[in-house]
Amino acid sequence: MSQVKNYAGCVRCSMKLQSPHLADCLTCTPISDWETPAIIDQTQAIIRGLMHDMERAQALFEWVRDAIPHSWDIGTDVVTCAAIQVLQQRTGLCYAKSHLLAAMLRSTGIPAGFCYQVFRRSPPYHGLALHGLNGLYLPSVARWVRVDARGNTGTIDAQFSLTAEQLAFPIDLQQGEFLYETIYTDPVPEVVAVLQGFTSLHALWPSLPVPFAEDSGAISAQSEARAMGYAGPGQKE
Repeated sequence: MSQVKNYAGCVRCSMKLQSPHLADCLTCTPISDWETPAIIDQTQAIIRGLMHDMERAQALFEWVRDAIPHSWDIGTDVVTCAAIQVLQQRTGLCYAKSHLLAAMLRSTGIPAGFCYQVFRRSPPYHGLALHGLNGLYLPSVARWVRVDARGNTGTIDAQFSLTAEQLAFPIDLQQGEFLYETIYTDPVPEVVAVLQGFTSLHALWPSLPVPFAEDSGAISAQSEARAMGYAGPGQKE
C-alpha cells in the first residue's frame, strides 16, 4: 500500500476496486438491505431538499456517524449486523454502521462499498484487529472517497472530505497497522461471521475480526477510472 505519512487524516492512500462494475456497489443484499422500507424512509428524510450527490453523501455519512452511536461507546450489549438491525436498534460497531451507511447511499443511487483498517488493540487485549469503514463513489466528481462513520468522541474526529482523508484512527506503521487498499462490494465474511456469531457485545469484544488476505484480483480505482474517462480518486478537478 502506498503511504506518504504514517497517520490517517492528511494522506489519501491508493484505492483498488474488488469489482470494476459500479452496479455491484449498488446491489441490495441481506446485509446492506437498502430496499427495506424503513431504510428508504429514513434515507429520504435525511436527504430531503438535497439535490447534489456530494450533499447527499455527506448528510448520510454525518447522520450515521452522529445519530447511530458506536455500541461500545454507550455500553450496550446489543450486537447488530444487517443495516436494518442497526437502524432499528440505533446502534452498531464500526462494521455494522458501515453496513447501514452503504445501504443508505445505495438507496439514493450512490455506489458504496466496504473498506477495512488494521489496528493494534489496547491492553488488556492483544494483537491486531479490523476496523470497518466505507468507500463511496461520487459521479459528479468521478471520484472514490473513503469515509469513516464509526462515531466521533473527544479524541476521534472523522470527517467527510474530498481533499484529505480524515478517518477515525491514526495508522502506526511501526505497530503493523495499515489500511487495506481494496473497496469491497460486500462486507468480508470474516466480519459478518463474528457479528452473526455473537448475541452479546461483551462476549464478542475479545474476539473482534482479525486481518485477512487482501483480494489479489482487485483493480486500481484510479487506473480503472481513467480507462472509463473518470478523473479518479485523489486528483484535483
